[in-house]
Amino acid sequence: MQPTRRDFLKFTTVGGVAAAVFGFDLQPAYAQLRVLKIARASETRSTCPYCSVSCGVIIYTIGDRAKNVTPQVVHVEGDPDHPINRGTLCPKGASLQQDILNERRIVKPQVRRPGSDHWEDISWDAALSEIAQKVKKTRDDSFIEKDAAGKTVNRCESIAFTGGCTDTNEFNYLVVKTMRALGVVHLENQARV
Repeated sequence: MQPTRRDFLKFTTVGGVAAAVFGFDLQPAYAQLRVLKIARASETRSTCPYCSVSCGVIIYTIGDRAKNVTPQVVHVEGDPDHPINRGTLCPKGASLQQDILNERRIVKPQVRRPGSDHWEDISWDAALSEIAQKVKKTRDDSFIEKDAAGKTVNRCESIAFTGGCTDTNEFNYLVVKTMRALGVVHLENQARV
């Protein structure tokens, strides 16, 4: 006997009703599937970098404990123990794995010289040296010692600093101290970690 499409639908419906009535639960199967997916992975807790909400994420990697192996991110999910998001992630946070694994992700400093039509890779030392030189020149050219009333103000209004949302309190503390030492008055950050 050859089963028809109608027979298949009948059997499927009867099976679904029987599973619902007799309490067949698929949750253990789904849980086992998740365990198999990340069985050998290392778990790292982190913070989502997209906004200042500070959602907690768990990043699972394979290969970070083996010699001569490049670690690979295999799964990213919300941290259920995190007090802010309690395991949930917005669409941007849920796409973190694609952000980490993007082959077009820039991983070294680049500079576009005046008059050039392309970006060139430079070393971290060269980038830090150029930034330091430009900060010093800008501060020297625009430092204000006294205001219009003759009061000493010692400020630099032509430099501003904005901190990122994944900066720690310790990092922001050092940034504020450094910027204040330079006389910078325009500061903003999203310190929350």
